[in-house]
Amino acid sequence: MSVTIQYREAWEGFWREATGEPGAVFWDAEPVLTSGVHLALFEPYVVDPGLPLIDLGCGNGTQTRFLADRFPRVLGVDLSEAALEHARHADPAGQAAYRLLDAAERTEAEALHTELGDANVYMRGVLHQCEPDDRQALVDGIATLVGARGRALVVELAEAAGALLRGLAQSPTGPPAKLAPVFRHGIAPGEVADAAVPVYLGAAGLEVLAGGELPLTTTEYAPDGARIELPSKWLVVGRA
Repeated sequence: MSVTIQYREAWEGFWREATGEPGAVFWDAEPVLTSGVHLALFEPYVVDPGLPLIDLGCGNGTQTRFLADRFPRVLGVDLSEAALEHARHADPAGQAAYRLLDAAERTEAEALHTELGDANVYMRGVLHQCEPDDRQALVDGIATLVGARGRALVVELAEAAGALLRGLAQSPTGPPAKLAPVFRHGIAPGEVADAAVPVYLGAAGLEVLAGGELPLTTTEYAPDGARIELPSKWLVVGRA
């Protein structure tokens, strides 16, 4: 099963419109506030840090480049070619590699696992933006990529974030400037129920090793000048 054409085109349109300026994308906060925080939670559970690390849903590669400083081989994958063009442009030294991948397509995930072997996976905010019919297939793809020895860190917006985002979008003055393109391109963040995520993972044969809650920092600010943060949940998973 692969993602729908409509979903793929929504992301292609979003990333074609996005600029390459740092912080221009709503969720693309500085790595020290995002993937740096996540790594501190992830690393104690990584059995083999020498495995390749896959940044699944890498977007413009901001977090991928940060991860490449900490793991020997990092591959950023995304289903949007426009996103990957941003990532490669921002990484002229080639700190990481970048590749088009639909992780919900079983044969693509299997082919990448055949090439790389077991891998560690970092996925931030991808599942909650998927269409419902794609979610289990995406988690199945993660299970394929981690294999027997890899671990995955899955960070997703909490259910409460959806209401918060919709409230921002419906404010009298309109949504914040960096959030507006997300809704304009038909991307609906924060749509996964909290209880559903462990069910998807269990169905894919993945065991939750650790988890918790933390705020997910964005690049946007509220009228009072405070940085907008969204409630999120993190899970470290591996083969059961």
